[in-house]
Formats: sequence, C-alpha cells, structure tokens
Amino acid sequence: MCSKLEYEPSLNDSCEPPLSLIPRHASTTQSSASVCFTPWLSSMGGLLPLLFLLCCLTFLLQAAAPATFTITNSCDYTVWPGILSNAGAPPPSTTGFALPPGQTVAVTVASAWSGRIWGRTLCSTDSSGTFSCATADCGTGAVECSGRGAAPPATLAEFTLAGGTGGDDFYDVSLVDGFNVPMVVAPQAPAPASGNGSCQATGCPADVNRACPAELRVAAPPPGTAAVACRSACEAFAEAEYCCSGAYGSPAACAPTAYSRFFKGACPAAYSYAYDDATSTFTCAAAGGGYDVVFCPGTSRSVSCSARVVRPARRCCVHLASYLLRLIFRTCMWTSWPCHH
Repeated sequence: MCSKLEYEPSLNDSCEPPLSLIPRHASTTQSSASVCFTPWLSSMGGLLPLLFLLCCLTFLLQAAAPATFTITNSCDYTVWPGILSNAGAPPPSTTGFALPPGQTVAVTVASAWSGRIWGRTLCSTDSSGTFSCATADCGTGAVECSGRGAAPPATLAEFTLAGGTGGDDFYDVSLVDGFNVPMVVAPQAPAPASGNGSCQATGCPADVNRACPAELRVAAPPPGTAAVACRSACEAFAEAEYCCSGAYGSPAACAPTAYSRFFKGACPAAYSYAYDDATSTFTCAAAGGGYDVVFCPGTSRSVSCSARVVRPARRCCVHLASYLLRLIFRTCMWTSWPCHH
C-alpha cells in the first residue's frame, strides 16, 4: 500500500477569498465575454458575486501561488539537500541545507519553476571553514549550492512545473548520473480516479550501493570501505556507447547496456540512461500544489501506486473556482447567446 506524508488543514487556511486581490475596475469593465455570460449569470441570482469573485481569484492564485517541495529525510544519517534551478528559472527559497534524520523542511519555488533536487552525504567543514561532501558535492565550499549542480554520482529528482498555464508538470528521478541515496518523489495532488497514470509516485527507493558492480563502486573516504555511491557507466568509462554521445547520440542508436539494465532492475521507475523516457517520465496536472521528496523512503513504499494525501484547505478555492470557470465557458459555447454573433 502506498503511503505518503499527510497534511492536515491549518487553522489559518480558509476558503474565503481575499477581497483585496480583486481589481477595483473589474466590475465596471464591459467585454464580449460579459455580454455572453450575463443572461446565464443573472438567472443565478445571488451566486453572481460569488462566481465573479472565484473566477478572478482563480487567475490570481494560479499565476502567483508558489509551489512547495516538502523534503523529508528518512535515512538514519544526515542528508544535505541541494537545489539547482534551470537557466531562466527563478531561484528557490534556499539552494542547500542540512537535514538531520527524521526532519522535514518545506522549500518554496515559483509556480513555473524547473530544476533539480538531490541529496549530499558525508559532508563536513574543514579547519579552513570549507564545506564539502563525499557524494554529490556542489563545489561551492558552503552549504548553499548557489547555482552549482551535483558532482556525479548523484540521484537526481528533476522537475518542470507548468504553473498557471493549465498544462502538466513533468517530473522524474534519474540515475543517469549514477546513484548515491535512495529517493522517492510524489505529487501532493492525488492520482485521478480515471487511473490514467498521472500524478504517480516515482523514484528509486532501493539502496543501489549495496549491489553496485565493483567497477562502478565508490568507497567511503578512508578509513571507511563501505560503498557510498554507484557511478554510471558513462562516468566510469567515458565511452560514447554508455554516454549516448557521438555516433550513439540518438534514441535509435543508444540502446540499454548491461550497466543501465542493472540500474533499471533495481529501480524500474527511474531513468537508467539518457533515452529511458518511456517508463521514467511522469506528469501531473498543475493545480497550485507541490511535491514530497523523501530520502531513504524504505522498501515498503511502492513507486507505482497512487499516493494518498489530505489536501491543505487553502487549495479548495482554486479547484472550485477552476471548475466553475470551465462550466461558464462551456455554457457559453453551447448556447446561442450574443457571443456567437
């Protein structure tokens, strides 16, 4: 059974729309749309102000509300999450921090953010004050990654959020750059009842390090000997066949190898090589929500089942308003009101 972090509505959450957000000129602006809607809305009597308010609020909330990544460390050791925005995407509220075992931190990003999240392990600060990590270090010499990415091998969670555009979010967990820590990603929106495969949890909950082939294995810094990461074949051998480059730089030419099949066998929902899109890219309708990112989720978590969640109460306004707005437009299109002439 798929378990997820659950959120109870806060006492401060409310479905009452903030009146200060409604433009003062909105009620006096005349358009073809208002001519179209007037006959139907007038017949609804006292619902007119509520519908108008909800429609305006929908656009404002979807365009402005940030998304939240709720990052949890279920490992029995400290993980230092790193966050990198893609080019052109605004920076998140933080780009790196320490996350002790059992702790959770919420990180806000823009509603249309794109980028990646990963976990760094075995980190410390030396006598000169330089911070570094044995795996997935971002090389800034500080806890914050500040625009720098993870040095492989690193388990990566990748996101492209649609924001208020009405499209789908895209997300995945990738082992293309190798593996260092188990990770699962799950939308905070529940999977739809239609069972179309969207809004599913994904990731790599297995500890790949334990079974990593000797030629890919990364050992702990001395005097440690345990495997702390597992390199990709591309990083280990730098050959085009494994890197999907050169003559192998297309989906038709770059096929799975024995090494990518090893990663795929351990984590079937995660990317195992560059063109592993068919079984590794996931989507979820953007609705002002966020995502749970969990390190070391445990083997009991299924990454192919629906994720259950209790929605925050503040999100109900957006969904109700979206439904009513669609209903208004459909009614307009199905009638012979003036907007058709």
